[in-house]
Amino acid sequence: MGPPVRETFGRTQDGREVLRVVLRSDVAEIAVLSFGATVQSVRVPDAEGGVDDVVLGFDDLRGYLGPHPYFGSVIGRYANRIARGRFQLDGEEHQVPVNNGPNALHGGTEGFDHRLWDLVDDDDASVTLRLVSPDGDMGFPGRLEAEVSYRLSGGDLQLEYRATTDRPTVVNLTNHAYWNLSCSGTAEGHEVQVAANRYTPVDADLVPTGELAPVEGTAFDFRSARPLGERVRDGDEQLLRAQGYDHNLVLDGESGTLRPVAHVRDPRTGRTLEVSTDQPGVQLYSGNFLDGTLVGKGGRTYRQGDALCLETQHFPDSPNRPEFPSTVLRPGETYRTTTVYRFGTG
Repeated sequence: MGPPVRETFGRTQDGREVLRVVLRSDVAEIAVLSFGATVQSVRVPDAEGGVDDVVLGFDDLRGYLGPHPYFGSVIGRYANRIARGRFQLDGEEHQVPVNNGPNALHGGTEGFDHRLWDLVDDDDASVTLRLVSPDGDMGFPGRLEAEVSYRLSGGDLQLEYRATTDRPTVVNLTNHAYWNLSCSGTAEGHEVQVAANRYTPVDADLVPTGELAPVEGTAFDFRSARPLGERVRDGDEQLLRAQGYDHNLVLDGESGTLRPVAHVRDPRTGRTLEVSTDQPGVQLYSGNFLDGTLVGKGGRTYRQGDALCLETQHFPDSPNRPEFPSTVLRPGETYRTTTVYRFGTG
């Protein structure tokens, strides 16, 4: 409780100051960086009252300035993949630099995760960061003004995203936190439940085929809680393509309405994480490409399966899939979306 702590976390290569803002409640403590609007730390208690950090990341700025798999960062202008980095909008073709095989991933070669955001407001419970993405940035049309607010209340961490544009564009913002409720070791024992009757299968380049396939009878059925790693080594072609889970689950309920969509429990510590969102999808990612080459907090080496991500979102490649929910934002409209992470024990 009390006012936020604002401190210098370091400086970018061109000398600009990166701030670290710490918010505290009676249950949790979070730290947010102005670089990448990044969730750098989330400290919450386990069932016995022991407090530890449940997100992967780095102890200093150097790790975030270098290449890393989007640890805790806000993703934009378009989260997830755009096939071949190309899309048409109102009859005009746009090209985003490809950075994931033949595709553009998470906004192209320099997405919002590697930008210095402006701190525009903070108080006892929240911090708001702002980024202006100019017209043509990474090939996207329109000058986009984006904001993200982090609000901590008890065990609830609420993320609110807003954006406006002066030209028609596409927008899909999310946060790419890597969760490990054990705070060490693998996350494959975490019990995961997601309210999703369907998912979007992917092709060999991990781009949705356009099908909305039922999860019943597949490794993607998390309608009842089960360990993340229970079927991750099944010989399912979809799992082989992604080397695990890296798939969009089509969430039940009405898109645009904030509702609980996922629940995670760690049997080792008793920590729980409940996710609510107004988005139509969530990307379930099982840390498949953590390969032991990154040394994170406390000198820990991050390896495959050491975390899971639940990236609330619109569907991948929606700009090329008119049958998917639209990600188009036009002048005069405001992009708004909310996701809540609720931490507890049980």
